[in-house]
Amino acid sequence: MSPHLDHIPADLVSAADYQRYAQRMMSANARAYIDSAAADELSHAANLQAFARHRLHTRVLADVQGGHSRCRLPGLDLAMPILLAPVAYQKLVHPDAERSAAYAASVMGSSMLVSTLASTPLEDIAAAAPSPLWFQLYWQHDRAVVAQLVQRAEAAGYTALVLTVDAPLAGVRNAEQRAGFALPDGVAAVNLAAMAPYQPVLAAGQSAVFDGMMAIAPRWADIAWLRSQTRLPILLKGILSPHDAELALQHGVDGLIVSNHGGRVLDTVPAALDALPAIAAVVQGRVPLLLDGGVRRGSDVFKALALGASAVLIGRPFIHALAVAGALGVAHLLRTLHEELEVTMALTGCRTLADIGPHCLWPAQPAA
Repeated sequence: MSPHLDHIPADLVSAADYQRYAQRMMSANARAYIDSAAADELSHAANLQAFARHRLHTRVLADVQGGHSRCRLPGLDLAMPILLAPVAYQKLVHPDAERSAAYAASVMGSSMLVSTLASTPLEDIAAAAPSPLWFQLYWQHDRAVVAQLVQRAEAAGYTALVLTVDAPLAGVRNAEQRAGFALPDGVAAVNLAAMAPYQPVLAAGQSAVFDGMMAIAPRWADIAWLRSQTRLPILLKGILSPHDAELALQHGVDGLIVSNHGGRVLDTVPAALDALPAIAAVVQGRVPLLLDGGVRRGSDVFKALALGASAVLIGRPFIHALAVAGALGVAHLLRTLHEELEVTMALTGCRTLADIGPHCLWPAQPAA
């Protein structure tokens, strides 16, 4: 793995450039984890392709003086509607890992969702960030461990909990399997270090999937229990079904994140962007609605907002930036995406995020 850059080269001007640089600077083991997706990786590809099908509807001679892209979410006041998605094991690509990413996000007026599977203690990550963060929660087989994680997040100053609901078990990631991916020494889910691993005892004929991992997966009734454990807003991440979106609202959640987990859990599910409009039609602005998956340009952020999102998350792009230049890379990537978003807004006649809507897009092009 090459040393991290301490400057931004002149030819590094987009998220795609960071991915190109990162291929040289990440280890083969890290690439197998970060850049892989489930099965044939069709849903991962679909996330990217979905944005290309939408065309921007420009407007000329508009007065956008005094415009901005500020965004308010539960517990967050942001300069832009772009946050860093929860990504596990960031020490795979940089020794300062989640601390650097969280610091860069805060400095740039963004924020980060800190993964339960972070390779840095959640308290240290929060201490490194000048402004608030959200904590992403993976359900655990022991409710006492879940409660302890929630208590730690509250004490460390996190301003919301994001429960991931679309990954009760790991996806079949063939690229990882072929590469023989394994966590190297010094990289671990340190926030779960004290938890005994789950080892299901199966009777003859029982399934490791249905009677093992799914037996401890969260259910709708667990949302009420989680609510009883915290004063923080609760968002659900991994919603693709309008029916699930309605159920989530009935259970009193404070926000939803439309996501297919970067295509890493179940292949051939829809692109997150393609699922967004139907879910936005259900939510009707009652809670914040975020989009995660496939965002590579500021114009992608704009398209997601036009189709009903309040903000977006970026995952692989910021990991590539972290691998290339640490906090400097993440900050530069966020600035780049922010500038691209504001250029898109100006050229479509949108002075603020409130001006962005379906009218800003031409009818979607059919899939190739």
